[in-house]
Amino acid sequence: MRCLIGLALLLVAASASRAADEPGIVKGFDDFEFVYRVKLPEIKGDARLWIPLAKTDAFQTVTREEISIPIKWEKIQDRDYGNDICVLHPQPADSGKTIELRYRVIRKEKSAYPAKGEDPARFLRPEKLVPVNETFKTLAEQATVGKKDDLERAKALYDHVLGRMRYDKSGTGWGRGDAVYACDAKTGNCSDFHAYFIALARSISIPARFAIGATIPADKNEGAIEGYHCWAEFFADGRWVPVDISEAWKNPKLADYYFGHNPANRFELTKGRDLIVDPAPSSGPINFLAYPLLEMDGNVVKPETSFTFRRTRA
Repeated sequence: MRCLIGLALLLVAASASRAADEPGIVKGFDDFEFVYRVKLPEIKGDARLWIPLAKTDAFQTVTREEISIPIKWEKIQDRDYGNDICVLHPQPADSGKTIELRYRVIRKEKSAYPAKGEDPARFLRPEKLVPVNETFKTLAEQATVGKKDDLERAKALYDHVLGRMRYDKSGTGWGRGDAVYACDAKTGNCSDFHAYFIALARSISIPARFAIGATIPADKNEGAIEGYHCWAEFFADGRWVPVDISEAWKNPKLADYYFGHNPANRFELTKGRDLIVDPAPSSGPINFLAYPLLEMDGNVVKPETSFTFRRTRA
């Protein structure tokens, strides 16, 4: 069985090599400056703001070149994932102020990697918008009939989501990472695609988890980034395997590559869903954190937010 899994991973690696010249993919490593900018609206009443602070891990080296926060702030971590988060308590006099975080990032292409010092079983637990129920279990079992190991079963789920979902941000309900919505509507953005995949995987005892950040455009060396991007990982044969199903949907020629890889032109901001922090938002655990979360008198308000980048590698 291990030989079969090893062969499958070699095939994934071979597909990655074929994808090397495809647009949108930066192979090996990428080196860029990333600017996260937030402009505060008019502050009325009691306000609190939570902003993600990117950090270094095995695949990205992050240096905070400049932090411009003209308001008193503190750094906290969420309880379950250890994400760094900046918390502010803006006052009316802070209305219109701009917060800017400037990072220097060296990012490596990600492929399957060994689990270290963590219990994958914790990633079988449901989340508010990613339940584990009989509907998902039935769909997952149907999609994986005849598949014998977790890598093969996860690939079957990947193909199932790729064939069932359509990338579509029209209407309402999309963008929350709601697995039930994604299952029923069969449409959504990256958060919906991966919520659905994670729910399916967990329902048949394959640990899976979520991460969010941004894609750095590969076809230019500086400019604006349209918005956040998210992806998932599943656990099989002692390794975490990255997947990006929404990008595979948009780029069918890269479907093999995106099962088992994230390109180097990525920037991760936070991991996980239902983030528990102190101080806590009135709205409860944070669904996921890429854009800032601003509450005024307990109501969520969306501040003006932009991401820009400048590639610094030769």
